[in-house]
Amino acid sequence: MTATAVVAERAADTATRQDFGDVLRAEWIKLRSVRSTWWTLGSLVVLGAGLTIVMCWGNADWLASEGADESPGSFITWGMMIAQITAVVLGVLAVTNEYSTGMVRTTFAAVPRRSRVLLAKSLLVAGLLFVVGTATALIGYFGGNYFLDREGVGMALEGDVLRAMYGSGLYMAGLGLLSIAVGTLLRHTAGAITITIAVVFVISGMVALIPGDIGLFIERVMPGNAGSVIATPVTFNPNLLDAWPSFAIFAGEVAVLMAMAAVALRRRDA
Repeated sequence: MTATAVVAERAADTATRQDFGDVLRAEWIKLRSVRSTWWTLGSLVVLGAGLTIVMCWGNADWLASEGADESPGSFITWGMMIAQITAVVLGVLAVTNEYSTGMVRTTFAAVPRRSRVLLAKSLLVAGLLFVVGTATALIGYFGGNYFLDREGVGMALEGDVLRAMYGSGLYMAGLGLLSIAVGTLLRHTAGAITITIAVVFVISGMVALIPGDIGLFIERVMPGNAGSVIATPVTFNPNLLDAWPSFAIFAGEVAVLMAMAAVALRRRDA
């Protein structure tokens, strides 16, 4: 065996024995050093909290009137419905940025066990989105509830309202993982974002037009429908299941997509 071959073999052995903490730290450096991460998280806060506060301010008088046919709970996390887009963008970019720059080859050369890279990215993105998503929901709640309280229709931070706060974080984390999986499968930023947004936002609403039990089943299991129930104090769609059963369906769908992404990552060339 030549000296070059020996060196290459030793380097491969070292990379194989690499501690997962090292991979996690490396992925964190990459994630926080990209401007798009902070722009995306900033947009999440602005949209999620800002739109919630504006909607509560603009509708507080009407909600307090006798003719109101909506619950204040319909508005207390309203902005988070729009902020979902930022979670999709962050999840996709966490993967596809490396493919677009060619950095992924260096990453896989340093970490031959590609599943570790995917796991590290997933943990970081999901954790970040959970924390920021929950904090954003709480900011929107306190800001929006101020205007609702002034009209006597404020909502206490308990029960379904409290569940919607950390539920918003859970849903954002789930969307981030879903987007990582799609980004890994497609390896194309625009395509992955377009398909994920189409499935989560557009198709999830359109399936309600399908008649019968089949249509009802499809409506309940669409990712955007199943995942979002846990993030709202009041269910917008009475056809959907309760919060935790719906989220269990969503989590199962995300797990299946992540497994498909892991298999594709191991089998394909970088």
